[in-house]
Amino acid sequence: MKLIDRIFGCLMFLGGIGHGFGSYMAYKNDHITLLWAWSTSFAVFLLAAVNLLRAGREGDRSLAWISLAGCLVWIAFVVWFAQLLGNPLDFRPLVNLIIAVVLTGFSVRSLLRAKMLDERVQPNAATARAQ
Repeated sequence: MKLIDRIFGCLMFLGGIGHGFGSYMAYKNDHITLLWAWSTSFAVFLLAAVNLLRAGREGDRSLAWISLAGCLVWIAFVVWFAQLLGNPLDFRPLVNLIIAVVLTGFSVRSLLRAKMLDERVQPNAATARAQ
């Protein structure tokens, strides 16, 4: 499952590259719009990086929460973009939605696994204090 998690993190990163290239092609003569479009690409890169880090840090609850929040916000943006396009089945938002939903699931899985790890460690710590 870790491999699939990382693959989707890489797909999100590749989506950011595609967004950056597509933004340049669409807005190369409109520098203000291009700046904002590239800032979105940068946000996608950061979210992909957070997800890739989370995939490698099993017990990091804080990172899992950040990843979950970022993915949920990205889902909201993608749905909003699909509505603005007037076509919820447009390839661009649909692919982003699938990637973000999968990474959201992996973020929740990371949170649950971190909780399980904490519960395993805490009884041992209580036993050590009692001795």
